[in-house]
Amino acid sequence: MNDSTVVSYRLTNLKLPLDHDPSDLRSEVLSILSLQDVDLLNLHVFRRGYDARKKSNIHFIYTVDLQFSAEVDISFLISKCHLQITPDMEYKPVFSAIEGNSYTNTPGYKRPVVVGTGPCGLFAALTLAQLGLRPLVIERGKAVRERTKDTWGFWRKQIFNQESNVQFGEGGAGTFSDGKLWTQAKDRRHLGRKVMEEMVKGGAPEEILYVSKPHVGTFRLVKIVEYLRSEIERLGGEIRFSSRVENIVVEAGGIRGLETLNMISGERSEIDANQVVLAVGHSARDTFEMLHSRGVFVEPKPFSIGFRIEHPQGVIDRARFGNEDRYPMHPGKIVEHVGAADYKLVHHAKNERSVYSFCMCPGGTVVAATSEVGRVVTNGMSQYSRLERNANAGIVVGIEPEDFGADEKNPLAGIGFQRNLESIAFQLGGENYFAPGQLVGDFLAGRPSQKLGDVIPSYKPGVKLTDLTGNHAPAVLPSYAIKAIQEALPEFGKQIEGFDRPDALLTGVETRTSAPIRIRRHVEKDSMAFQSVNTTGLYPAGEGAGYAGGIMSAAIDGIKVAEALAKYYSR
Repeated sequence: MNDSTVVSYRLTNLKLPLDHDPSDLRSEVLSILSLQDVDLLNLHVFRRGYDARKKSNIHFIYTVDLQFSAEVDISFLISKCHLQITPDMEYKPVFSAIEGNSYTNTPGYKRPVVVGTGPCGLFAALTLAQLGLRPLVIERGKAVRERTKDTWGFWRKQIFNQESNVQFGEGGAGTFSDGKLWTQAKDRRHLGRKVMEEMVKGGAPEEILYVSKPHVGTFRLVKIVEYLRSEIERLGGEIRFSSRVENIVVEAGGIRGLETLNMISGERSEIDANQVVLAVGHSARDTFEMLHSRGVFVEPKPFSIGFRIEHPQGVIDRARFGNEDRYPMHPGKIVEHVGAADYKLVHHAKNERSVYSFCMCPGGTVVAATSEVGRVVTNGMSQYSRLERNANAGIVVGIEPEDFGADEKNPLAGIGFQRNLESIAFQLGGENYFAPGQLVGDFLAGRPSQKLGDVIPSYKPGVKLTDLTGNHAPAVLPSYAIKAIQEALPEFGKQIEGFDRPDALLTGVETRTSAPIRIRRHVEKDSMAFQSVNTTGLYPAGEGAGYAGGIMSAAIDGIKVAEALAKYYSR
C-alpha cells in the first residue's frame, strides 16, 4: 500500500497485433499486472514501434507509462513485472526568462547573434529567446515560403538561385528531406523531447512524441519552421533574411563583430557582437573559407560520397512485410498500419571501404540539392504521407581526410574534392542540372545505360542515362568507391530481395552527407563550453561545424550551445 498517484512507472515490451483495438492496450496492461480497472489511474504511451523480423507475425511493441491508485502494491509489481520509475523528461531551463531580461537591461548589453536558421540555429535562437536574451538571427537565404518557391522553381524550370535553394534559407537543408526526427546521439537530458514538443506546438502530429521512428515530411516542416520563427520574434528576438555573413571581426583572440551583406539591396552592415552561435549548415563553403582565413581553428573530418538509388516502394514493402502490393492501387493492411517500409544496410568491402545506406526516404523523391552554379548534387525527400511511387536512399562510401589530401595545413581540401565530383556530375548530366543516371544492372556490368526499365526516376529537373563507373565517361566517383558499391549492391540484394534488380536506378552524385570540416570547440564540461578553441565567443554548432547529423541531433546541439552561451552571460 502506498501513495503512488503522482509517480509514474514504465512498462516495456507490450506486444499487440497490428489491427488491435485502442482499448486492447489497457486490457493487456491490466492482464499482465493482474490489476482491476480502478487500480490503473492513467496510461500514457511513451513509445510505439513494430517488429517485422517474422513476416508471419508482424506486431506492435509498446512502452507505456502508468499511474496507479494508492491501494496498489508497487513494490510487488516492480519485482514481478520489472516496472521502473518513469524518468523526468521535462525540460529545465538554465535560468528564468526574468533573469535573462535583467541581463538585457544591463548597460552595454550585446545581444547574442545566431547565424543560420536550420534546425540547430532555430533551436539555439528559440532557447535564447525563451531565456529572455532576445537574440539577433542572421540568415543568408529567404524566409521558408519564398525559399520553397525558389526551390520548386529550380526543380521544375531550372531557374537556380544560389542563395535560396535546398541548402540555404529558413529551415536549412532539413526542410527538404524526409523530416526524420530520430537520432542515435546520446540524449541523457531528453532534449529531443523538448524539440518534438515544440514541433507539435507548431503543427506536427502528436504521434511524433511516441512512434519509434517519427517523421513529419517537407510540407509540415514549412509550417513548423514558421511557428518557431514567430515564437522567437514574440519573445523579443529579431530575424534578418537575405543577410550573408561576409566577415568576422576578431581581436585579441575573441570575436568582436560581424560584417554582413544584404543579398537584395547590396548594403553592407556591421554588427557589434561578442557572442555568436555559428549554425551555418554543411554547405556554407564560403563561410568555412572565410573562417579559416581569419584564423579560426578548422580541421578536416571524414564524410561519405556515393549515389542515390531508387526502387519501387512496393519492392521494399514486400521484402520487409511480405507479399502485399502497395502501389498503385490500395496499400496492403500492414503498410496501412505501420507506414511505408524503410531499410538500413551496411557492407564492409574487400578494399576495406564501408558502404551503407544513408537518409533512406520511403515513398519519396530524389531532389536536386546543389547550392553552387554548374554543379549537381542529389538528396532525398518525402512528404508526411510517404505515398510516392519510389523508395530512395543514398548508397555511400566512407572516406577519410587522406583520401582527399586534407591535413592541418590544408583542412579545406574536402571542399575542393566535393566540388570536383559535383562538377563532373553536372557535365555527365548534360550541363543543364539533369543528374547522370545508370541502371544497377549496367552499373554492375560496367556498361552505359541506354533506356529505363520499370523504375521511373523521380529526380527533377531530369535524369540523363550514362555510365557512372568511369569505363566510358569521366569517373564521377573515385575507383575505390565504385568498386566498393559494385560489391555491396549484390550483398544488399541478399538482405532485401530485389534491391539489386537490373532496372533499379542510380543517380549521382551524393556528396553532402556531412560537412568535410570540423570547427574545433571546447568540450561541454569545460568552463568555455562549446566555444571555438581559439576564438572566444564563437560557438560552432550543428552539422556545419561537424557536431551533428540530421534534424534532431542538430536541434539538440543548438539547445546545448544556447544554454552554454546563456551560462557564460550569467557569469
